[in-house]
Parts: sequence; structure tokens; C-alpha cells
Amino acid sequence: MSVSQRRAIHYRPMTAADVANAHALSVALKWPHRLEDWAMLQRVAQGFVAEDNGRLIGSSFACHQGDFTTIGLVIVSDDYQGQGIGRRLMDLALETVGPRTAVLNATVAGAPLYTKMGFKDFGQIEQRQGQASAGAGPSTALKTGEHCRALSASDAPRLIELANAGSGLDRAAVLDDLLPDVEYGVGIEAAGQLQGFALLRPFGRGLCLGPVIAQDAEQAKHLIETLLHKVPYAFVRIDIPAASGLAPWLEAAGLKQVDTVTQMSKGAIPAATQGVEQFALVTQAIG
Repeated sequence: MSVSQRRAIHYRPMTAADVANAHALSVALKWPHRLEDWAMLQRVAQGFVAEDNGRLIGSSFACHQGDFTTIGLVIVSDDYQGQGIGRRLMDLALETVGPRTAVLNATVAGAPLYTKMGFKDFGQIEQRQGQASAGAGPSTALKTGEHCRALSASDAPRLIELANAGSGLDRAAVLDDLLPDVEYGVGIEAAGQLQGFALLRPFGRGLCLGPVIAQDAEQAKHLIETLLHKVPYAFVRIDIPAASGLAPWLEAAGLKQVDTVTQMSKGAIPAATQGVEQFALVTQAIG
């Protein structure tokens, strides 16, 4: 491609009208995202696109969540690789970060670029999926005084509080957009207050289980089992921190590891508080 052609590349903010063409980029990569998944991210984050003579050839997103900004869906069409377009899309996303710290989940292909840009590894995320075998119901016992129940609309403020504490991010905007699409949500209650929760919603090839916020792995397992029991024949995806301790248990349940991405930060690392942890992400792009 000549210099004159490279200069035709135009960068601008993404709008709702770009979602279909941006979705086509991920389809070409055989990523599972639905059109609705792109639309959700476009609503809650700042997106950018690269165009060549009106053809959308690249994308990136910056989702501001309190003291952190998650960067995601940095994509460049195959026939435009190696021209610095991905780097420019990343720069545009990073320019919006301001006083926040940028974090992301890097694919094997993307990690070298992010390392050059000053990002450091701090963990790994396992993508697991399949048709899980939930059995007759939850087999992981809860502690005395704890019980699992269905969530209701009135739980939303507490869900946001727990999600913020477990992830170290401000989840208000993300959950406000996500909750109306949830098919099933369950929480663990003790002494009249929710201690953790898990959500199941449409995403990609089937359903996504996440976020999962709990005080410990046993609570997380009980929440996950409860939701899997509700959809025994469904294809389910869950993205978990490799250090969560859930991997062998999920493997036995039929949710096999299909990919791993690297958690990277350009500064501080999001930290859980209030005695809860995030055992499953919302999505890899949002964290």
C-alpha cells in the first residue's frame, strides 16, 4: 500500500451507526460477539474507528469505570495489518483515560504491542465454555445462615456495591445497561443482606455467566451451579481469573478451557475490597 493510500485512513469516534460494520470485523476473526454485544459496549464506553475511504477497518474501546479504564476490542482488518493502525487506535483510547489507570486483557497477538506501550502483566484470564453438566442441583454447601435466592429489581443498588468491591472498578454504568438483559440472577444472602451474586445473560454463541462476585470459592461454586441448573442444555461461556481456584471444578462440570488472555495494566492494579472477590468477569473487554 502506498503512502498516499495510508494517508487516506481516517480516525473518528464510533457511533451507534457503526456497530454493524464493527461487528463484521469480529465476525471475520471468528470471535463470537453478537451485534447486541457490540451495541452494549458502544453504549457504555467510548469507541473509535478507523476508516479507509468510508470502509470501517478497525476499532477500539475505552470503558471508564471509576479509577480505571478498561481497553477492549482493539481490532484491525487482516488486510490492513502492519501499518500502525492498531497502535493509533490504542493511542486514541488511551487519550481518553485522563487521571485513570488503563487496564486490558491481551490476546497472544496483542500482548507485544501493549508491552511496548508500557503495559505490565498482572494475571491471566481463562475463557471456558461448553454445555455444562449441572446435575440435580447445587452440590456445594453454603455456610450456616446463608441461603441462595433469585434476585429482583430492588437488589440493583446492592449488586452495584458488591460488583464495585469485587472488581475494584465502578460498575454502575455497566450494570445499569446489563441488568435488563439478564435471564437469571441469583444471590447469596445472610442476616438479611446479599453477600454475593451471579448473573446469566445472552452473549456470543449462547449464554455468558458473569459477573460472579462472592466471598470465597465455595459461594462462587454454589452460585454458578444454581445458574447452570436453570439452563441444562445451553451453551455457556465463563471468563475466570486463573487464580480463582475454580478451574478444575469447572473442567469437571464440562466448561472446558478454550483460550487464555493476559491481564495487563499501565499502573495500579484493580483491587478487591469488603471481603468479596470477582470470580468471573462481565466480559474480557469490560473486565
